[in-house]
Amino acid sequence: MDITFLELLILGLSSFRLTRLFVFDKITVFIRNYFIDEIEELDENGQKEIYLVPKQGVVKGFIGELLSCYWCTGVWSSIFLCTIYLLFPSVAVPVLLVLAVSGLAAIIETAIQLWL
Repeated sequence: MDITFLELLILGLSSFRLTRLFVFDKITVFIRNYFIDEIEELDENGQKEIYLVPKQGVVKGFIGELLSCYWCTGVWSSIFLCTIYLLFPSVAVPVLLVLAVSGLAAIIETAIQLWL
């Protein structure tokens, strides 16, 4: 199947946003907490550092490792979104558009914050 540049862009932005949603956003912390323990330590300068430690167990450990790695989660998010798009485009397109617009908005907001 041929994918246009616009489709690739939408899929890319959607994957970016879905990945950030699971790995970083506060709204999904309840999901991460089931698979990851956060360990806080103070460094030599008194600054708080947070370490993500996957929980024990085959499934919890695997998903914990996945969620503690932005790159890993990005690959699986991309596989999921591309599969849904290719198998069920009428269902996937609205979801992809919302995620893509949200991802683009996040990029724009970050750029504006850097320029201010």
